[in-house]
Amino acid sequence: MKTKNSYLTFFLTLLLASLACSISAGGPDYPAEGIPVSADEVQTMRTQIEQAFIDGAETGLITLQITESQLTSYISQKMLEQSNPPFTDPQILLRDGQMQLYGKVASGMFNANILITMNVGIDEITGLPKIEITSADFGPIPAPEGLNTAISAIIDEAFTGSLGPVATGFRLETITIADGIMTLTGRIK
Repeated sequence: MKTKNSYLTFFLTLLLASLACSISAGGPDYPAEGIPVSADEVQTMRTQIEQAFIDGAETGLITLQITESQLTSYISQKMLEQSNPPFTDPQILLRDGQMQLYGKVASGMFNANILITMNVGIDEITGLPKIEITSADFGPIPAPEGLNTAISAIIDEAFTGSLGPVATGFRLETITIADGIMTLTGRIK
């Protein structure tokens, strides 16, 4: 009898310990097919940006296409560089004129999936991408203080940081998002 009680006590202790570590609070479902994350995708994106500016130096026009995998990989890399990232496990979809960012957030012992939907336009003053969050779904967890600002800053930095010094004298004219690709066109001033 003592052995049965020992096993039951052990099992209950294990169960409670696993529950105490983290409780999933749900939130929006991640995309059915995950976007692969790869350092090669980040390097490919950087190479494409450099090449677009080299080509644009001759014509004055720049066209750049960025894929979901490239953006997802870049944002994943940026999250790994932070000691306390606002979210983890990013997945970025580029569909129907909008950017959708899926991620995971933790609040205490609860964790939840998030979905932030953004419009990407052009800032009239700077000629750089302008991110506008149109909706944010954190499931039952309240949005962490300053998360919208942090995410906007991260996405803005993804564009300006990836364009970097090659973007000097560059002005965006159009941004189109469809079928997993963001197409940016602009001119060198």
